[in-house]
Amino acid sequence: MKVMHVTYDMRIGGTEMVIKNIIEGNTDVNIDMSIYCIEAPIGPWGEEVAKSGVSITTHERRPGFDTSLINALRKHIRENNIDILHCHQYTPWVYGALAAAFTKTKVIFTEHGRFYPDSTSWKRKLVNPLLLALTSKVTAISKATRDALASYEFIPSNKVDVIYNGIKPLMVKQNDVDALRTQLGFNENDIILGTIARFDPIKNQLMMINAFADVAKDQDAIYLLLVGDGEMREMLQQEVDRLGINDKVVFTGYIAKPANYLALMNVFLLSSLSEGTSMTLLEAMSLGKPCAVTDAGGNAEVITHNFNGLVADNDNKNAFAAAISLLTQHHEMRENFGKNAVEKFEAQFSAQKMNEAFRVQYNNLMRSVQ
Repeated sequence: MKVMHVTYDMRIGGTEMVIKNIIEGNTDVNIDMSIYCIEAPIGPWGEEVAKSGVSITTHERRPGFDTSLINALRKHIRENNIDILHCHQYTPWVYGALAAAFTKTKVIFTEHGRFYPDSTSWKRKLVNPLLLALTSKVTAISKATRDALASYEFIPSNKVDVIYNGIKPLMVKQNDVDALRTQLGFNENDIILGTIARFDPIKNQLMMINAFADVAKDQDAIYLLLVGDGEMREMLQQEVDRLGINDKVVFTGYIAKPANYLALMNVFLLSSLSEGTSMTLLEAMSLGKPCAVTDAGGNAEVITHNFNGLVADNDNKNAFAAAISLLTQHHEMRENFGKNAVEKFEAQFSAQKMNEAFRVQYNNLMRSVQ
């Protein structure tokens, strides 16, 4: 069975990590996987999987609707006898479904997340039923994403299977984490709250900083560790200055491999306005971190309120501050939530669980043509 993943590229991101984990986690010798990128360059993860022997093809799409991409993709499908085209995100699905039309190739569309605020158009109302007719299976990374497909893409929710993102659990060495604590100037008893994300309006770190400032007024040994970079950095730093909490907030800049920073955190924070299934949130769970998140997208499916973390109303500073305050003041709560986080991660969000689910989808599609 030949499965080809169609995606924008293989730069560093959530969708790309899913594809990478599916390919690296494939233990079925009867399934041969490859990648087809519709944008260039392929990115560091693309180069990494290519070195391991995975075939990666790139056909950079032209501006507008590129019919030459459809022709190139159809030619590639036929010449390489591709059985299943696994399209990740909407635009790759459009090109993949049209390219596979009138061939033996089956199409899977996986929706990874939604724009904020979400919207629809009359074009999609006309086009998507056609694309759906050319597609054998649709999956979404969360129930929230599935519901958005129904509301904005006119794809009935009963035609969408939810397959949660899965990752390999993070592994760290405690000596390295302790060394990082010393390097950053934190004491053993300090409570470190933190997040790892690009500094982008949709991640809403501005609200997070203000919520933290409210809590820090009443608690001394708590700190906020912001790992990442992006267009909002200057604005966020100015807000920290305005609030007078420079001594409480650490900006690390972009860190390529931030596992030790995540391990250093006592509580992981995610304040997004919109989210699919956050890979960093899953990584935090794999390390046994209690989490405070906003009720956005799939967050409340990953974090069960009062089980492995706390879920606050979306874009609500007071609610988010209350969640932070509870977690910083109650050590036993953090311990229990952390244990539950590992339990839930292993049960629902491991790469193995995700790969098993997609393998079932692939095998079912192949049986349907026999």
